[in-house]
Amino acid sequence: MPARSQEPDGRCWSERLLGGAARESAPRPAGPTTAAPRSVRLAALLVGVEAAAASAVAAVLLWLTLTSTPDSVGRALAEVVYVLVGAAALAVVARGLWRVAGWARGPVVVLQLLLGALGYATAFEAGRPLIGLPVLACVAGVCWFLATPEARLAYSER
Repeated sequence: MPARSQEPDGRCWSERLLGGAARESAPRPAGPTTAAPRSVRLAALLVGVEAAAASAVAAVLLWLTLTSTPDSVGRALAEVVYVLVGAAALAVVARGLWRVAGWARGPVVVLQLLLGALGYATAFEAGRPLIGLPVLACVAGVCWFLATPEARLAYSER
């Protein structure tokens, strides 16, 4: 195998033609790190609990789909997928809340409104208060924790 020919400036022919490897970039400067307020951390924890509960509901729905005879397997599996997508969305925004990311507060509020409607319908219209009332309690807790002055201040500073 022939040796690589060096040009007078010390670079190979291929480096001159195609460009060499990128140099390492400078390290990022250390920015100010502020700890998340307790209320934001508690809201993130509650949203994480909601995500875990939604994952458990998806697992139960999948088990019921596989062990029983649903009218439509496709619709039953689609329901499992919808619940898993909701659980994933809750998990992502819980992580965003934990890090006090500016983008996370809006989706959390929207998801809490949807869960509140679902909890209300389950508790009062479907007659299942043992399922719907804990959902409503979690929704109320998340909304209350995000409405505290320290949580609002944490998001207004970002």
